[in-house]
Parts: sequence; structure tokens; C-alpha cells
Amino acid sequence: MTMRNGRTVRDLRRENRTAVLQRLYFDGPLSRFSLGPATGLSSGSVSNVVAELVAEGLVEEAGSVDSAGGRPRTLLRVSPDSGCMIGVDVGETRVRIELFDLTLTELARTERPLAVDSADPHDRYEVGVVVGHLREGIAEVLRTADVPAERLLGVGVGVPGIVARTPEDGAVVHGQTIGWDAVPLERLLRESVDLPASVPYWIDNGAKTLGQAEMWFGAGRGARSAVVVLFGSGVGACVVDDPMGPGRAIEWGHLTVRVRGRRCRCGAQGCLEAYAGAEALLERWREAGGVPPAGADEETALTAMLAAAYPAEPGTGPGTEPGTEPGADPGTAPRTEPDATALAVLAETAEYLGAGFADLINLFQPERILVGGWAGLQLGTRFLETVSGYAKQYALSYPAARVAIGMGTLGPDAVTVGAAILPLADFFARGGRRAETETVEEQPAWASTVRDREAH
Repeated sequence: MTMRNGRTVRDLRRENRTAVLQRLYFDGPLSRFSLGPATGLSSGSVSNVVAELVAEGLVEEAGSVDSAGGRPRTLLRVSPDSGCMIGVDVGETRVRIELFDLTLTELARTERPLAVDSADPHDRYEVGVVVGHLREGIAEVLRTADVPAERLLGVGVGVPGIVARTPEDGAVVHGQTIGWDAVPLERLLRESVDLPASVPYWIDNGAKTLGQAEMWFGAGRGARSAVVVLFGSGVGACVVDDPMGPGRAIEWGHLTVRVRGRRCRCGAQGCLEAYAGAEALLERWREAGGVPPAGADEETALTAMLAAAYPAEPGTGPGTEPGTEPGADPGTAPRTEPDATALAVLAETAEYLGAGFADLINLFQPERILVGGWAGLQLGTRFLETVSGYAKQYALSYPAARVAIGMGTLGPDAVTVGAAILPLADFFARGGRRAETETVEEQPAWASTVRDREAH
């Protein structure tokens, strides 16, 4: 049956199921009585939807709460065991794979390091090696948690680069900075990974998955709009103007900040990433006379640079600073002077990043800018304060006065959490039904648009 606005009864039922699931997921446990005003549904609609979801095992009872003068009200929650998702972060130094239950509680994880000692940094991203890491890692987390593959709602993968889709290959990755030229990653995974054909893959830009995670569970909650920045070996960003929507990845790191400037790893000159990415930051430190630890990966080298620029006060560190050896008197130990070269490179980097933030403020006028990624986490709030000062200096005063700049709160797992959210968000959009169990008529309206586009 089709209503006047073109929606069918199935559409309405799916939307009602989605509304109930989302409210229980983010605000639960809730009673049936509380679900009415929380979702805008009538008590009859809530009862019908809840009955369906309980019968399908998606919703379960979670105790009770006293009511005013009546019988205690039963509380409901989304059942953690009703499905699971895998999140993957194809990062700069490792591939991280995590298995989550439906409430995003981690069930198992594994990491596969990427080679860092090659003369050509593209070698660490050799496609066959990365696909092999995913094949082995996915099998390992399922085996460790003793979870059958049939319970998977999907596998989400965060990757560096632009992700497009084709009818033949599914997700195709254009990762210019890592040497990936139209890599048909989804097809390669389907051919290599031992999972049922019905398990969907959701492959997207890593900054976008980071943004999804921070908006759902991190520092972005409550914001109407935000830009979430991924600061790692390179830099990227995700622009979000719908808190529940997926956001959109932007190649912010390849904004030109200096005409005929330094050569970026993408091949162009003067990109922000050529000055502000961790890889470029460490290279500039080396060129200025700094000495990163021999053979160290980027994370270890950045730690060493920060230790040189901001030496710990004697007696306050974890036991490695002068004056902390057994029998030493911390009050009389000599103070280590900051490395002037490291400080100068970091100061210049902060200004470039601040100018880049100013561009984000002027272009998108977000309510918040949030910083994540392994390098962003290492640099931390002290560095971000300097960056924020430059951002306010370079941006237009009106939007600059209305943006809050801060750190993300989900830590190093944010990309994998966000990747796992991709199949979860689709599951919710379908009203808690798996893609393979729906008829064409029961699929969300956007699914027909995708079918029509891919058919042409």
C-alpha cells in the first residue's frame, strides 16, 4: 500500500523500528512508556514494534523501574548478542582488526604490523600483503571470540584515500599517497577472505570512520556540525552536518598552503600534508639536524621528538629522567634543556596546522573541530592550544568565535570503532534487518537509488 507521500506501509514500519532501536541504543534501557515521547510514536505503535523486536531477539528485558502509583515498568535494551561487526583500520604502521558485539563492546582484536624499513614507503602498503593481513586477522578474531561468521552484520574497513564504487568491483580505493591506483579492495577481500557471500563489506576513508565514531560516541556527541581531523602520517578530515549521518571525507591534507613549496608524498607541491603530517614533520626535523632513533617507526620517532622538545622535569617522569636513578636526589638533578631544533620545527608545524584549521572554519563554519589519529593523540592538548591560537588568528572572526577546538576522546581505536559503525548504521537504517533477509520492496528507499545508479 502506497500513501500520498509515496511511502509505503513497509517504509513506515521500518522507520518505526529504526526509531525504537536507535533510542534504545543511545538512551536505553528505556520502558515502553518512555519510548513513546522519545520516538514520537503512539503507545500502540511502540507496543507493536517492541513485540516484533523482542520476538526476533534484537531487544531484551533489562530489569524494571517503579512507576508513579502503578505496576513497575519493564526496561528494555538492545540485545548485545543479537549480532556483531568487524572494524578494520588500515593505518600507517599497522593493520588493526577488532570484533565487536552489537553494543560495540570489544570481543577480540589483533594487529598486523606494516614494514617500515623499506626505502620506498609504498612498499609497506603492497596490496597483497594488506589483503593477507585482513584475511588472517578476520579469521583470528572470529576464532578467538568463538563467533560464527554467520552472525556478522558486516565488515567495516577504514582506508587512506578516496573510495569509489563500481558495479563490477564494489569499493575501489584511490590511495595516491600510498601507491594504490584504483585498487578493487572489496572484490579482493571477497575472493580472499573466508566469509559467507551474504556478509557485506563497508569500505570508506579512515577519516570518515573516525568522524563517525566521535559523533556517535565521542567528543562530537551533541554537536549539530563538526569537522573531525585525522592527524597521522598524513592529515585528513571528515565534515559532519548531520550527527547521525555518515559525514563526508575531504582531502584536507592536499590543500595547497605554499605555492611551489615542499614536495608532498602525493606528488604535488606545497600541500598541507607536506608540512603538517607526521612523516613530513619528522623529515623536516631530520633536515634541520634532529636525530630520530635509527630504524624506528614513525610513532616511536615522534615520541622521541616530543621528548626532545618537551623534556620532563627531573624527578617527575616514569624513572628515565636524570635524577630518578636509585639514590639520586631529584631536587638537585640537572634539568634537561629543550631541543631548540625540535621546538622550532613543532612551532612551524603548529602554524601550518592553524592555517589549515582556519580554512576549515571559513569553509564549513563548524560548531566543533576535533583532533584524532595517532599523531594527534601524541601531540595532545598542549600542542593543540598553539594550533588553536593560530587558527583563530587566520580565520574570519565571526565563525572563529563560534567554533570549539578540542581533542577526540576515543583514542587509538576510533577508526576501528567507526569502521564497525558502518554496517551497524546500515542495520539500523533497515529497521534491524539484515540486507540478505529483505525483499526488494522492504529495502530502504536509498537502496533503489544505488541499484539504479549501479545498473547504469
